[in-house]
Amino acid sequence: MSSIENRPMKRFYKTAEAVPTGDGRHAVRLDGRPVRTPSKAELAVPSERLAAAVAAEWNAQGETLKLAEMPLTQLANTAIDQVGRMRAQMVDELLRFAETELLCYRADESQRPLQERQAATWQPLLDWARTRYDAEFCVTAGLMPVSQSPQALKALRLAVEELDDWRLTALQAAAAPLGSLVLALALVEGRVTADQAADVAFLDEAYQIEQWGEDAEAKARLDRLRKDISDAVEFLALVGS
Repeated sequence: MSSIENRPMKRFYKTAEAVPTGDGRHAVRLDGRPVRTPSKAELAVPSERLAAAVAAEWNAQGETLKLAEMPLTQLANTAIDQVGRMRAQMVDELLRFAETELLCYRADESQRPLQERQAATWQPLLDWARTRYDAEFCVTAGLMPVSQSPQALKALRLAVEELDDWRLTALQAAAAPLGSLVLALALVEGRVTADQAADVAFLDEAYQIEQWGEDAEAKARLDRLRKDISDAVEFLALVGS
């Protein structure tokens, strides 16, 4: 039995491999021993491809194991350990992104070029959400908060609640770096790619870079967020249909 916490530790195995469990799932074994999540559950996932990718992360580790370099393992742990017992809380947290939906907050007239770019880039996604989920959003200019309708929030809640544990994990993992539930749902449904979603979410930052130049620290932060988004998409693709 093997598990790994979120801290560096010495590698204690030679080989990781994906094996079927006999119940339709696929587990990861380290020298024949089952990998355990932090809550000591068996790390078993719904697809062979995901199990193989998780095993590849373990095989790619050096002498010291670093969970931060194993995003698929982390996401699988979340799906197994947390989603089942914390589903209602996770749904509530995701709906908070909709309550302050990024795509609804536009620049004011003093930044007309940015405002026009936001409208051209963001409005089609809000239109998609209206058509796809019957969720009509209110848009505002400036930083004054705008309340979204209970009907729109209810429609999005139903869409989120319909996701299974694995897709809900991917949605949460995407929504956090994107700062947008609409954009995360578009990503999960294949409406946009990981790169497209990141470009949409970081439109304001890109505009500021055009105006003032690139800051190394800000670039590093955006690169980390892009990696988180890409990891969520890869996880979703490996889970399969």
